[in-house]
Amino acid sequence: MAHSLPPAPPRVVCLGNVVADHVFRVEDIPQPPAKIAARSYVLNAGGMAANAAIAVTRLGGRADFWGRVGDDLNAPLLAAALEADGVNTAGLRRMAGGRSPVSAVLVDRHGERTIIGFRGADLGTDPDWLPLQTLAGAGALCCDPRWPEGVAAAAAEARRLGVPVVLDGEKSETRILVDLVPGVDHAIFSVTGLQNFAPGTAPEEGLRRALASGPVKLAAVTRGEKGTLWLTPGMAAPKEIPAFKVGATNTTGAGDVFHGAYALAIAEGMGAEAALRFASAAGALRARDGTTPYRPMVEAMLAGV
Repeated sequence: MAHSLPPAPPRVVCLGNVVADHVFRVEDIPQPPAKIAARSYVLNAGGMAANAAIAVTRLGGRADFWGRVGDDLNAPLLAAALEADGVNTAGLRRMAGGRSPVSAVLVDRHGERTIIGFRGADLGTDPDWLPLQTLAGAGALCCDPRWPEGVAAAAAEARRLGVPVVLDGEKSETRILVDLVPGVDHAIFSVTGLQNFAPGTAPEEGLRRALASGPVKLAAVTRGEKGTLWLTPGMAAPKEIPAFKVGATNTTGAGDVFHGAYALAIAEGMGAEAALRFASAAGALRARDGTTPYRPMVEAMLAGV
């Protein structure tokens, strides 16, 4: 009797930014002029969508990364770092004459960080090269707002195919978020991102505006240790997912991991509340340890172990 193979883990396409993160740990972040010694240094593949893709693979899913790098020394390092975590980089395009995004991240002894970011140059905006045909069969599309033309093209095709679209509503120009949010299914903002989307409004009103902008199924705002507020159509008021209590050592990338974990949870068929709890646990572990967790660690935190 033939045995059927177990189903493949769900696949999440992560579209957006990959950044060469030069991370320096320091005692304190001084005011200039200053010259200080770093306690440690590491070069990581960062960026919202790249961190989300790594989170997907470490949490048991499959991830495709779609984005652009330059024609420079950082490009092969970034590709190798993603591939080392099992991310499919067939959709990572090296743009001739371009410069890859790069950042200097200063992390103090409390885990708080200061980031000096360069978003890259001459990377092009035309999304025509994206392998949109491979969205068929994906469990979710997870996007950040750094390449709005790419997001718009991929989200439109995902919607046509019935693939859920998750947007990382990070700090951006208001016009970019106002344009992108109506085209996604799950809009999950940072506090500053929600303020950019709906300037001068309270969080609840900002979430309601996101839902009213189009057929958005869920709007949420992550607030670090204050937990996550979320709202779906028909709810009288936002609900709160409490934050997991951890001692943060490095909050860099915690929000990105949250989004990748949430997209994977949606691809696995979890409901909104369970997906947000799963994502909250993954983000909390990233903030605690400074590295992206694996599935057993998240399951243990959810179980209270």
